[in-house]
Amino acid sequence: MTLVKEAPVRPAQKRSAAPAAGRRGRRRENLAGYLFMSPWIAGFLLLTAGPMIASLYYAFTSYNLFTPPKWVGLDNFTTMFQDPRWQKSVEVTLKYVVVATPLKLLLALGVALLLAQKRRGQALYRAAFYMPSLIGASVSVGFVWRALFSDDAVVDRTQKIFGLDVGGWIGNPDYVLYSLVALSIWQFGAPMVIFLAGLKQVPQELYEAAEVDGAGPLRRFWNITLPMISPVLFFNVLLESIHAFQVFGSAYVVSDTRCGPADATLVYTCYLYQKGFKEAQMGFASAMAWTLVIAVALVTAVLFWSQKKWVHYEEAAK
Repeated sequence: MTLVKEAPVRPAQKRSAAPAAGRRGRRRENLAGYLFMSPWIAGFLLLTAGPMIASLYYAFTSYNLFTPPKWVGLDNFTTMFQDPRWQKSVEVTLKYVVVATPLKLLLALGVALLLAQKRRGQALYRAAFYMPSLIGASVSVGFVWRALFSDDAVVDRTQKIFGLDVGGWIGNPDYVLYSLVALSIWQFGAPMVIFLAGLKQVPQELYEAAEVDGAGPLRRFWNITLPMISPVLFFNVLLESIHAFQVFGSAYVVSDTRCGPADATLVYTCYLYQKGFKEAQMGFASAMAWTLVIAVALVTAVLFWSQKKWVHYEEAAK
């Protein structure tokens, strides 16, 4: 009897089955991941990407929601740049961004420096200072703010104690924008929390060494704290600048939907809303929206370019 030996399985044959099974397992994992992501993907395509593409097309058309859009090329942009109220909205928005953003960040950094020190009730103080950021964007706060800055209200009576008789800020074109700035500054909780996180990462050994060298508080802040938290500062400047360009709710509510008086609070998005939803000029409003997108993108690009000169990263230092 002749015994036939079974041919041994080569190592290559054993290895070839393992990668195939691994690829099948990865496909199943990827499929499960895409299934879990599908609600977000559908929402992004239907609620974000789709409307953005549609608005880009409408920006070059004459469209009023009731008749089919008619292609007009660059007419919307030409009319927009020549519109005095559009120019006024750009002026008001830039003024708001330049005034509100630095003041808000300065207050947030100052409070963060105080809260970074160890003291009793620290968690309570942090929660109290962060609370306005949670409710500041609500319509109800806008009405409260309008009541505070109206004629013969709390702010008006308080400033009269100090000899300032300018009346209510809401009805004064010279002061009403600063009431919006005050509302923005009051909502400093979000950047404050980010500053706190950055301050916690600063090594205490640097402060101890600086104290040994005789450096005072201001010098330690300028030479140690600011450079070490510069990435966090850059993030806050970028985020708050973008938010300031998009301000709408506070201006619309505080001004009683008029964005006034005398267009004093006619921020860019408020004028966009008026053209698009009150005057039904959706083509013009789409052109305004894309102009704002381009402007914010340019500001973001400038900030990223400038960070090379004042933002210090620990990895780069190594």
